[in-house]
Amino acid sequence: MRLDKYLKVSRVIKRRSVAKDIADQGRITINDKKAKSSSEVNVGDILVINFGNKTLKIKVNELKETTKKDEAQGMYEVVSEEYKEDFRL
Repeated sequence: MRLDKYLKVSRVIKRRSVAKDIADQGRITINDKKAKSSSEVNVGDILVINFGNKTLKIKVNELKETTKKDEAQGMYEVVSEEYKEDFRL
């Protein structure tokens, strides 16, 4: 499954266009390799997503073409979540 579609279906990122932009900016890695929006995601992969002030590391548990909101979180497991402190005044 494409990375941008996986992020949208799993609801890690709400919109596919936003997932595509983040991936194409080089802010997502799959198993420690930079990923593009068209990169393939497989079960067991580790994704690291760098948002502005947050880094989210997740493990892919399952792939689905569509899912309901309450089932989406089962598609992945959060390995770690780090927040960056910004001390600029």
